[in-house]
Amino acid sequence: MAALSVQMCAPSVNGVSLKSSVYGSKIKTAVKIQVSAAMKSRRKPGMVHMGLTENGPTVAVVGVTGAVGQEFLAVLNQRNFPYSNLKLLASKRSAGKHITFEGREYEVEELTKDSFKDIDIALFSAGGSISKEYGPLAAESGSIVVDNSSAFRMDEGIPLIVPEVNADAMAHIRLSNKKGAIIANPNCSTIICLVAATPLHRHSKVKRMVVSTYQAASGAGAAAMAELEQQTREVLSGQEPTCNIFSRQYAFNLFSHNSNVGNNGYNEEEMKLVKETRKIWNDPDVLVTATCVRVPVMRAHAEAINLQFEKEIDEETAREILSEAEGDESEGIFLKMGTSASTSLSAVIKYGKEPL
Repeated sequence: MAALSVQMCAPSVNGVSLKSSVYGSKIKTAVKIQVSAAMKSRRKPGMVHMGLTENGPTVAVVGVTGAVGQEFLAVLNQRNFPYSNLKLLASKRSAGKHITFEGREYEVEELTKDSFKDIDIALFSAGGSISKEYGPLAAESGSIVVDNSSAFRMDEGIPLIVPEVNADAMAHIRLSNKKGAIIANPNCSTIICLVAATPLHRHSKVKRMVVSTYQAASGAGAAAMAELEQQTREVLSGQEPTCNIFSRQYAFNLFSHNSNVGNNGYNEEEMKLVKETRKIWNDPDVLVTATCVRVPVMRAHAEAINLQFEKEIDEETAREILSEAEGDESEGIFLKMGTSASTSLSAVIKYGKEPL
């Protein structure tokens, strides 16, 4: 079987387009390729900004005051997403706060069971328990729910979607149908991995995938980012680090991802990669080995991915496949570091080399 190794860097917020392209030496039966991926939507010259428009859908953002909720707003703006009305929802504690978006001030409303009347699209990122309670209510009210939590990812009948990978799995869900539905968003590490791997998988089936992830504080939310900053100051000044979010020192440290470890020795984050890959690819037999590590940086996850294929892929073919892959937005041969990866939306394979 042919083998291919991919190294990637991407931000931890989900549901974004990435680009891949190949540069370097010949790919024979095994190749190492380094990739940097990141998240930044770019408005193309001449693009008409939609935003608030009479004919757009009504949109609600659940968990708007959180780190991912704020990214939802940023992506809506960057993508020129049309909307006729915007409702910002959060907990009772956050209700009454004011948020300025695209030059207009909005008051955050408390999330209730009646929040979704006349809402076409509801973007959820307030944790699994909130999604499980309010997601079905929103769908019953006629909203199309896009859920960022793990609440519905493995539920049968609910599509688990990476738009560049398996958009066809949600072809039956349309605003024009006026029927509510739930669309699950995969885990961040799964998205990063499959956007790069899927174009190659379509050419030659992946039989086995070995993934190592290096995950930033942003994946654990705004509070984790704040704790990393606080711990860094404390450690540098010789103080004991404050450990509220993580049960150990995070600053200047590495440890297995802070999720529970199962009887099989895999932590929950690693099992997400295993199960979600199989569901998205609709392939229960693909072998996936994952190792997820938390690293002390604010934003931008990184991954090293080794793929084994049914048949060999040469350099020219791989270059062509990835350069034409959906979501290809990078420009030239430039390897983005984590500091720039957190604000861009691209993936670039910098070079390839044969293993020694």
